[in-house]
Amino acid sequence: MNPCSTPAPSRPWWKTTPAVLGVLALVALLGAFSFALGFLVMIAAVVAVWVLPPWRWFARLGATFGALVLLTVGASLGGQLDDNGTGEADAKSADAGGASAEAATASPTVSDPAKAADYVGQSLDEAEKQARSAGYSAGHHDAAYGGRTIIMRSGWTVCFQKADAAAKTIEFAAVKSAEPCPEKDGGPLPWPKMPDVVGATYNTAVEDLKHAGVDLDRVTLDDVYLDIDTPTAEEAAEDGDEWRVCFQSPDEGTKVTSTITVRLDLGRWTDADLVQRCPSAKDTTYKIPANDPDYDSADGTTVGGGWSDGGSPSSSGGSTGGGSVGTVHPGSFCSPRGATGLTEAGTTMVCGPSSDGRNRWRRA
Repeated sequence: MNPCSTPAPSRPWWKTTPAVLGVLALVALLGAFSFALGFLVMIAAVVAVWVLPPWRWFARLGATFGALVLLTVGASLGGQLDDNGTGEADAKSADAGGASAEAATASPTVSDPAKAADYVGQSLDEAEKQARSAGYSAGHHDAAYGGRTIIMRSGWTVCFQKADAAAKTIEFAAVKSAEPCPEKDGGPLPWPKMPDVVGATYNTAVEDLKHAGVDLDRVTLDDVYLDIDTPTAEEAAEDGDEWRVCFQSPDEGTKVTSTITVRLDLGRWTDADLVQRCPSAKDTTYKIPANDPDYDSADGTTVGGGWSDGGSPSSSGGSTGGGSVGTVHPGSFCSPRGATGLTEAGTTMVCGPSSDGRNRWRRA
């Protein structure tokens, strides 16, 4: 017998290619019902691929990768079948229990989205941080007309907000922290206008400024007299009916923006004072004429100090020949040399030359 013509012995069926492919298909089928069982079958299939069929190495490698894919697909299908089965079981249980249609309607399947918190009045950077913590995507723009670019968010304040709870987005409209919010988004800034407070007492002027919307922290005070110290806001308020507004800045009707400082120039008098009106100009008049170094003691008029109304010395402010002049202020100019007076605290002062060569009130 010719050995070359003898047919090759047949391979057992479990070592054939169809048998191995059947094992691979079994991986997907069993993985759909049990991932653990499918994983074990996949291990067996991989071993069979590399041991049983007479495949080349790249075919065996592809079959190994295919086994992993089949296990994943089977497990995914099994999960979907389990979810659907659970839903059907729940539906059947509800029908068997005789649940009413009203009860089913009262239990919504989708809950309404929660509304966004109110961030109006907060700094823009803090509002955006809190909104993002709540799951919102935050945006911002200038709330005032003109659409300025927002750079330092910590220096801006939220005026308006528009939120979409379903889309989880929120848009903030803000202005600079020193600015008032407009009446509506994109409107002009409602800056307060300066009222006319000239001639009013300090207390009345403060009320007028409040009513106009002017921030009192932006108000500075000054005195119109050269020999009277400028009061603090607390001191002026304590004697608010004695202090009078002689000059103001800015003028009536001017918009008081964040860059403008309000100044009130105050004069002070009581019923005991000889002169009870504001001077014609600031820093040119002495409340006590004898304090003026240019005061002419011969005729009682001011030569160069600005006593424009020609007033004579009051009972507390003037003297000639070195007598007492009443209440004086330390360091103020005085005349004539040798005159004496008392401070508001009762300390005796004398008019004499100071380090600059001019007569000033000094402690006796």
